[in-house]
Amino acid sequence: MKLWQGRFDEPTAKDADEFNDSLPFDKKLWKEDITASVAHAKMLGKCGIISESECDEICGGLEAIYSDIEAGDLEIKDAEDIHSFVENELVARIGDSGKKLHTARSRNDQVATDFRLYVRNSTDRTLRSLKGLVESLTDKAESGLKYVMPGYTHLRKAQPICAGHFFNAYAEMFMRDIDRFSCSRKRMNVMPLGSGALAGTSYPIDRNMTATLLDFDRPCENSLDGVSDRDFVAEYLFDASMAMSHLSRLCEDIILYSTEEFGFLEIPDAYSTGSSIMPQKKNPDIPELMRGKTGRIYGHLMAILTTLKGIPLAYNKDLQEDKEGFFDAEKQLVACLNIMAELIDNITMRGNRMKKAAEAEFACATDVADYLAKKGVPFRTAHSVTGRIVRWCIAEGRTLQNMTIEEYQSFDKHFDVDICQTVLAKNCADARTSYGGASPRCVKENIRSIKKRLSKYEID
Repeated sequence: MKLWQGRFDEPTAKDADEFNDSLPFDKKLWKEDITASVAHAKMLGKCGIISESECDEICGGLEAIYSDIEAGDLEIKDAEDIHSFVENELVARIGDSGKKLHTARSRNDQVATDFRLYVRNSTDRTLRSLKGLVESLTDKAESGLKYVMPGYTHLRKAQPICAGHFFNAYAEMFMRDIDRFSCSRKRMNVMPLGSGALAGTSYPIDRNMTATLLDFDRPCENSLDGVSDRDFVAEYLFDASMAMSHLSRLCEDIILYSTEEFGFLEIPDAYSTGSSIMPQKKNPDIPELMRGKTGRIYGHLMAILTTLKGIPLAYNKDLQEDKEGFFDAEKQLVACLNIMAELIDNITMRGNRMKKAAEAEFACATDVADYLAKKGVPFRTAHSVTGRIVRWCIAEGRTLQNMTIEEYQSFDKHFDVDICQTVLAKNCADARTSYGGASPRCVKENIRSIKKRLSKYEID
């Protein structure tokens, strides 16, 4: 039975019914719908809007429905939406008392509340997954303290860095994602229930009581906004898009660094696939698929922004389109975060390949210029001298590491024998001791800082 059929003389057309039907996807909100309904009933009872016996009967019926659905004994079907299903089932079980549940509320504030509860729970799940990934990255950073690798700009070797610095960089990105989701959670934790269809209600309800029962910080202060706001959905999807952007970058680096051309990382067999025709292949399908899913989540963000942009106050049916994209985005994001944490835990660093690459193609050239500058040579002059040295090495097939002290001094008299140690990749990385730098000492400090900051978030 439709909750609104009394106004109409004719039934809804079959194709219109199917088009309007949201139960196939909004049934995911059944826990939140029943939980919010129990809180609403308790408030109605406390305020004397329904009797205590009616309140007890309604709450008992709702709790029984919850248990039956959870146990798989009750199938959610044959209703317009999850709200209709729960109410119809309640009335079928307890009779006319069930018809009083909807007193002082509308499906408009009901669904807005249910969905806030769901997104809040989703945010908590996402935060736990983000925390797990950050922990995996910092653990790997600790393992990387003993390795040196090239850092890149423009995908060209730039300067040697401690390998742990690489993993910490991504840990910092995901820490910002944790902060974004945490701040979004605070903003969304405002309760729409009690807004009615759009204008509030004439019943003497206690919205603060309901908010407390549902663990909201407070009720919303404007009923029009309460029923029609979905920026909490858009905000989650933006936060998810940023997290996926960071995941996609990490995936790209893992894909590149695990090629034979780089050979810095080895993806475990458990997170690789093979080829149906080429027996030798070990493909990075898992990070590639994650990279691909990024566009999918971006699409969900653009969809909700487009849906919201032209809706007049207050509720409009357009808002039914707020859920499917969200459900998919959350599922994909949490799966990606959890799998990436496992992949990082099991990935292998190939220290010899990293070190060899860090000393190749003049990645230590900046340290040559800095060496001269520390001897009193103006940095721009030192830069020019070092450029000439690199050009000479290229022409002669030499490297900075196998030049003699005499050859260095032929370019500038300020060079001394210690230059030969200065240009070793490990020493170059170790020398980056400025705050936030790439030396092992700084990486250790960064790991401690990340762990300390992470502990301040209430993530169970």
